[in-house]
Amino acid sequence: MTAEAAGEGRWQRAWTVYTRPTVLRMLLLGFSAGLPFMLVFSTLTAWLRDEGVSRTAIGFFAWIGITYSIKVFWSPVVDRVRLPVLTRTFGQRRGWMLAAQLGIMAGLAGMALTDPTVQLTQVALLALLVAFSAATQDITIDAFRIESDSDEFQAALAGTYVLGYRMAILATGAGALYIADFASWTLAYLCMSALVLVGVVAVLISPEPTSLERLDIEQDPLVAAFRRRTRLKGRVQNVGAWLTGAVVAPLVDFFRRNGWMALPVLALVGLFKVSDISMAAMANPLYLDLGFSLSEIATVTNVFGIVMTIVGGLLGGVLVARFGVLKMLLASAIIVAVTNLLFAWLATIGPQIWALFMTIGADNLANGLSATVFIAWLSSLVSRRYTATQYALFSSFMTLPGKLLGGPSGWIVDSAGYVFFFVYASALGVPAILLILWLMHRRYDAVADRG
Repeated sequence: MTAEAAGEGRWQRAWTVYTRPTVLRMLLLGFSAGLPFMLVFSTLTAWLRDEGVSRTAIGFFAWIGITYSIKVFWSPVVDRVRLPVLTRTFGQRRGWMLAAQLGIMAGLAGMALTDPTVQLTQVALLALLVAFSAATQDITIDAFRIESDSDEFQAALAGTYVLGYRMAILATGAGALYIADFASWTLAYLCMSALVLVGVVAVLISPEPTSLERLDIEQDPLVAAFRRRTRLKGRVQNVGAWLTGAVVAPLVDFFRRNGWMALPVLALVGLFKVSDISMAAMANPLYLDLGFSLSEIATVTNVFGIVMTIVGGLLGGVLVARFGVLKMLLASAIIVAVTNLLFAWLATIGPQIWALFMTIGADNLANGLSATVFIAWLSSLVSRRYTATQYALFSSFMTLPGKLLGGPSGWIVDSAGYVFFFVYASALGVPAILLILWLMHRRYDAVADRG
């Protein structure tokens, strides 16, 4: 066989991972995960700006997203606690998904019936309910995805997850903006609330995953050691044993497997998406302040942009299968930082539709690619004994720094302008690039270290 034929065969095998049933099912679950995100972040900022809310106030709405970043604090509950009726009927993962979806649906309906010009605090509280429920759903879907197939297929699972996620963003971004432009924001958010039913259907048709490695609380060695050594009795001892198995054991496991390398790994988890997340809150205000209409924004950012993100996501799954995770992690980190500079350029061009197409196309292609690669890398860090808790820890670190830095984004724009802000946001990606290079020099292999 020639080298050319061998190369073609490797590429063909890389693409066939998308035909696996476990991979295809992630399409619907990805849609379910992506549904609430825009509605409490980007689409919400467009609504608030359209209603005349100040950019400074809009910027601080980014802090609602911190809910996604602190979900690690209740992930042990989602990982271990059984819900009455739901867990018995649907299983641990699917039962929690359904409970979270009810919260999302109620919160979105409440937002639809609230006027942000006079009830801004109520809008914030309802958005917080949606974000909390969405973060809870994310915990369960992430665990479901990791437990559904082996490590070699995690990039493909992430690829279809990103595809479904972006289809949801198309519906909740472009769809919501179109409805708001031609009807009202109230109708837009009521329609988005109804779309939660897609997630409900996804749960009903998906089998509950099984993880032979997942330990019962009482089987965990740390719990056994706690019961032997503690002087606590009765219910107090049982609570301590549960906290040891659900909270302490996942953290101990991660640091035991990685040693001191756990610290730079967690640092990369926190730094990788800082550039992208910190600038996102000001994207829609930029488009509106430049003079683009809601329909133009919807068409370019949420139709064309979603297509580019899907292409990037699927390409990421293939490239990881072909070249490995760390090499693609480095490439995607560089691409994201560079494409964020295009927003600074757009701010100097004005309302030119071709410039918006160019900026959004490059940015979304980079985002789709980086999301797939990063999810695959995060999944490789997780022990299947503590899937939900450990992945929630990583995904919390993933978004927290960016959300904190995104809070004063509106103030920075008001003080220094859009060009300075987007150059600053792009520069925030440099530490992650340097850290990936260092990990590659150390030949760090998360899968090998996991054992």
